[in-house]
Amino acid sequence: MLGAIIGDIVGSRFEWNNIKTKEFDFLTYKCFVTDDSVMSLAIAKAILDCKGNYNNLSKLAVSCMQEIGRPYSDCGYGDMFREWMYSDDPQPYNSYGCGAAMRVSACGFAASTLKEVKLLSRKVTEVTHNHPEGIKGAEATAVAIYLAKKGKNILEIRDYINDHYYPMDFTLDSIRNTYEFNETCQETVPQAIMAFLESTSFEDAIRNAISIGGDSDTIAAITGGIAEAYYGIPTDTRKHALTFLDERLLKILVDFENQYPSQLEKTNGDKTVAIKKSENSKKVKTGSRQKMIASAVDVADDDLNMSFAKNERTTSQALFSHLFECCNILRGPINQDEFKSYVTPILFFKRLSDVYDEETAKALEESGGDEEYASFPENHSFVIPDGCHWNDVREKSENVGKAIVDAMVGIERANPDTLFGVFSSFDDATWTDKNKLSDERLKDLVEHMSKIKVGNENYSSDVMGDSYEYLIKKFADLSKKNAGEFYTPRSVVKLMVKILDPKPGETVYDIITTKTIQFNYPILSAS
Repeated sequence: MLGAIIGDIVGSRFEWNNIKTKEFDFLTYKCFVTDDSVMSLAIAKAILDCKGNYNNLSKLAVSCMQEIGRPYSDCGYGDMFREWMYSDDPQPYNSYGCGAAMRVSACGFAASTLKEVKLLSRKVTEVTHNHPEGIKGAEATAVAIYLAKKGKNILEIRDYINDHYYPMDFTLDSIRNTYEFNETCQETVPQAIMAFLESTSFEDAIRNAISIGGDSDTIAAITGGIAEAYYGIPTDTRKHALTFLDERLLKILVDFENQYPSQLEKTNGDKTVAIKKSENSKKVKTGSRQKMIASAVDVADDDLNMSFAKNERTTSQALFSHLFECCNILRGPINQDEFKSYVTPILFFKRLSDVYDEETAKALEESGGDEEYASFPENHSFVIPDGCHWNDVREKSENVGKAIVDAMVGIERANPDTLFGVFSSFDDATWTDKNKLSDERLKDLVEHMSKIKVGNENYSSDVMGDSYEYLIKKFADLSKKNAGEFYTPRSVVKLMVKILDPKPGETVYDIITTKTIQFNYPILSAS
């Protein structure tokens, strides 16, 4: 909810003065609230006034938009909407303008099912924008927010929008130089959603939206609502944004967020993760504007402090997000049901290299910097032959696929008792087919994975195991297969280990996956 308002406020100074770059001051004294925020809060109030019974939502949407909106006559209403706003008998006017999409974020946050979010969106939209394209644009926005709120990853959100609303077959770079001001849903909603899809954080999403120009405040408002549901909002940004709202508008926001809590975006290394509010989180107190802002700031700070106790969980989320960006890089030449054959072994390869580097660093410290001592096999859990380390592949600019294959084969051959089959079991991967995977795409994949450390010092074995199982389950979902074909549930694994108490060198036959597990080398996952 607040994410849409922040997008509107940040974009306000660029609506008639477009900027085609992501480099600009984010929230400044030059920013202001426009009709996007006012109408978003009016819809939020209508939803609150329904008290869970949405039969009367359309009527309440009309009364709330007029009641909340009329005092802000200079906030930027379009001509047709302005006439509707001050009419004694307001009727829909067959519009497909982007005003339909900029005000529906509350629907995405309040809905409890996909069916309900579509219903709420239609009810609050068709009272003005009853053209099919207007209804479609609003629904696509609300649905994207709902999917993000429910924990769907960027890949899944993009697929749903692509399959049901708009083709997501372009990039912001491909349109930035030619994109112009447009007030239709057809030419703003897809661009706003893509600004989110190409983002790495809440603020980055807003910057993406504004960087293409056009109707900047509205595009950023649409993007901001989705980005909030996915990433959460950074605490400092939240506290600053609240100061732009007057008492009347702030009261609606506080009431809505007390009912439908927002998430917190927190930085974890070079990644950002969304953290849900604790069940013990305080509600913001209502009252005068000064009291509400003070209370909201205190609650935001408390939520941030409480989040530090959840570092392990957020670390897992950061890893999940990073791994699924690999799918985005591969997407196109690689089908969804093939992702596992590429992302899983590349994760294993990076992890082996990072663990090897940790063991090398430890040996160097113990020996006072003796590199020969650090290379002794006794100081390592496995062998990485010359030319087979992650960094060796990273240095390649040509025949990258062959370098990846050579490194994986070399590692397996050097560790026949512990790592046999770790990579070769993914024999359907065609790393060296340049018609399928160009050197440029593979370089992007390698560089992306290079941004994150996946050694033992970065993630516990439980986090890595959880991440691996999460990854496999999502791959199964994407390929419409049963996840049971790929892994045994963690609870079953733990029970097997407790009962059998296997020792290093022993093997156990897994009746679920019909595979033999050797308990020599649990470094890839805790399974």
